[in-house]
Order: sequence, then structure tokens, then C-alpha cells
Amino acid sequence: MRRRTTFQKWLGGFKTAPQRTFISHGEPEASQALSKRIEGELGWTCRVPEHLEKVVLA
Repeated sequence: MRRRTTFQKWLGGFKTAPQRTFISHGEPEASQALSKRIEGELGWTCRVPEHLEKVVLA
């Protein structure tokens, strides 16, 4: 069993999941791994945007 980080404990404290979660920090491989872990453990929809990609939040 993996040890939960402070960040993961914080994410797990949300009462409702966000519509989408964007992972925009870190190296691409680490970002993808974090995205998959959040999806698997919390069931959230995650996305790792491409470099310099713009996303409209509305």
C-alpha cells in the first residue's frame, strides 16, 4: 500500500469532486503518474495539458 502524501490527504478532504482536475506542474511523466493516481484513488477526471496549451474555464 502506498503512503498518502499531505497533498493527497488534502485532495481527499473535498466533499465533492471537481468537474475536472488539471495537473500542470512537474515533468510530463510525473504529471501523468499523479493524474492516474488521482483518477484511480479518488475517481476524479484529470487531465495533463500539453506545453503552452490554453484551456478556457467557463
